[in-house]
Amino acid sequence: MATLDSRLSAIIGDRTAKVLATSFGMASVSDLLRHYPRRYVVRGELTDISTLLEGDEATVLAEIQKVDLRRINGRAILEVVLTDGSSKLWLTFFNQVWRQKELRVGRTGLFAGKVGLFNGKKQLSHPDYLLIPDGNNVDEAIADFAGKYLAVYPATAKMPSWKIAQCMDVALASLDEIPEYLPSSLLEENNYPELMSALKYIHQPETLEQVDSARERLTFDEALLLQLILAQRREELKSLTAVARTVREDGLVSQFESLLPFELTAGQREICQEIEADMQQPHPMHRLLQGEVGSGKTVVALRAMLAVVDSGGQAALLAPTEVLATQHFNTIQKLLGPLAHHGTLLGASEGTSVALLTGSLNAASRREALGKISSGAAGIVIGTHALLSQGVEFDDLGLVVIDEQHRFGVEQRDALRMKAKLPPHLLVMTATPIPRTVAMTIFGDLDISTLRQLPSGRIPIETHVIAVADKPHFLKRAWERIREEVDKGHQAYVVAPRIVGDEDEPESKISERDLAMAALMGDLLEEDQISGEGKMTAVEVLAPELAGGALKGLAVAVLHGRLSAQEKEITMQAFSDGKIDVLIATTVIEVGVDVPNASMMVIMDADRFGVSQLHQLRGRVGRGSIPGLCLLVSGAASDSSAMSRLQAVAGTLDGFELSRIDLDQRREGDVLGRAQSGTRSHLRLLRVLRDEALIEKAREVSAAFIKESPDLSSWPMLAHEVALLKSEEISTFLDKG
Repeated sequence: MATLDSRLSAIIGDRTAKVLATSFGMASVSDLLRHYPRRYVVRGELTDISTLLEGDEATVLAEIQKVDLRRINGRAILEVVLTDGSSKLWLTFFNQVWRQKELRVGRTGLFAGKVGLFNGKKQLSHPDYLLIPDGNNVDEAIADFAGKYLAVYPATAKMPSWKIAQCMDVALASLDEIPEYLPSSLLEENNYPELMSALKYIHQPETLEQVDSARERLTFDEALLLQLILAQRREELKSLTAVARTVREDGLVSQFESLLPFELTAGQREICQEIEADMQQPHPMHRLLQGEVGSGKTVVALRAMLAVVDSGGQAALLAPTEVLATQHFNTIQKLLGPLAHHGTLLGASEGTSVALLTGSLNAASRREALGKISSGAAGIVIGTHALLSQGVEFDDLGLVVIDEQHRFGVEQRDALRMKAKLPPHLLVMTATPIPRTVAMTIFGDLDISTLRQLPSGRIPIETHVIAVADKPHFLKRAWERIREEVDKGHQAYVVAPRIVGDEDEPESKISERDLAMAALMGDLLEEDQISGEGKMTAVEVLAPELAGGALKGLAVAVLHGRLSAQEKEITMQAFSDGKIDVLIATTVIEVGVDVPNASMMVIMDADRFGVSQLHQLRGRVGRGSIPGLCLLVSGAASDSSAMSRLQAVAGTLDGFELSRIDLDQRREGDVLGRAQSGTRSHLRLLRVLRDEALIEKAREVSAAFIKESPDLSSWPMLAHEVALLKSEEISTFLDKG
């Protein structure tokens, strides 16, 4: 008999096991049984062919209506027409005349392959198939399948759905009784089947009620195991010792607040108090600060950093790019005024020094920055990955602030935290709003603060979609609008998805930012969600075209990742100083860039960007007291999913609503994102929007379990399952703290 840990090759043979390993990364019986059906077909009920979409890997149950053999240029083409009674699907086989003997009119079978379109007809080219044996009793004829409902699995050309189903049958028949790891009281309270029954119900159901009960049980398992890991981590964090950081009366914090030329919003004040209370505890703060674009997260983070400096410590802010690190450095120095120049003629009697450390610093500047950091003279340190390198030593690192946290791996965050003598307080920030269920599921070990309120005086950004396929003359009007804004004394951005137009430059349909967000939010964007037609606009091609044409006479400059750090800094400073009218850039300006005089943005090939990324980009305009305008230019078809995404962005400025739209549009995948973990994920069924109530329940149950038995020793089988999940690489991605 087999167990869940048994090697697949032991029960289904080396050859089949190798195909499953190559196609799906399966190694054990558990891996196979966690490959759940995508849907079910009822034996005898033909598939609704009209629902099939181009590109689908489909398995259909259909009847052969027509068989036609033709010869063209010496090639034999066997064309088979399937029907469900109302719609048709064509099968095409080249030089396989022998199939005509078994593919006869009137026969029914399962046919699998990738749906394509040819001359307007849906077709499967060289599909795999399994014909139902002739006979009157169809139920008895399909002896290879158990139950009334046939499970249809995510499949590949080498491993079609019914072959996977056959493997499932062998595995379930070989399986010894599986130990149940959930307490019987929990099963009874929720009317959940035991684990063994749930696995049988989901793969070999006799009724759809069995499928529903199995899915809910197995989905709850995924949510519970994850919440238990996060709950244990919260307990572990509370056991760590940190230096309590207390705000001094009449210290830097109060002086900073008196210098601010504006009033903090109610939301900012509330979160400042939460952070202050956290850092006064003898264990490290672990807090996520999320907020709308322009909601004032930097001011909140700066106040927290000053609180640490007030208590004799240092704070480090880690930014993902030099452009953003430099922007933070300039912004913080400006906000602090004389408080940022302690020990100089320009400094106040009491203050600190702010140091910037990036990879592009020359040797002398680097030595100076390292000296200030190691001596403690620099109370606030801002930098890129350069902060993580050897030779960077802090006198007393008390707070680590991570900006755009999803851009950093766990190892990078830990590398900075390890430079502290005791575990430092941690504040991670994101300008990408996160739905509550995602926050509970991925950041469950962090306390979460949310800034929704924008500073007073901000005027909402106006957003419009320009569909150049239908109205190409609208793009000409966009360039005219930029000239009008410049004539008013304002500035503009033009964003393009790629740098150069060389044919050999990879045309990634999904940007680096989207890949990072996909891992955070659930999965990669599907190919049909991003328009792939035509060439993408390139900065280095568009800039000279506009400078010599529609924007002739204006001061135009480019900004992208291939420029040196010095070139980027000079360009950004010139744009900030108003010396550049129009900045044509890639997404390097996506976060942190703050030029209040910029009033307009045109995003070329906007369908190439994700929803959250578009929201971030347009947040670069309208940051002052002047109205902001964002134009989303796209050549996508008006009825395409790409265009519907753009209309969603244009329709709301609520980043939280857009994040839900972004997440809701993702189809396959799990909460953590398979691409991020590099391993097989435990989360196959859980969907953070659909399963909100289930996640809430799992969170409550996990809290009760940990309260009664922090190490889960009262439930050894459950503790074993949690340990298995922890042992996988995926737990590294879970470790946000």
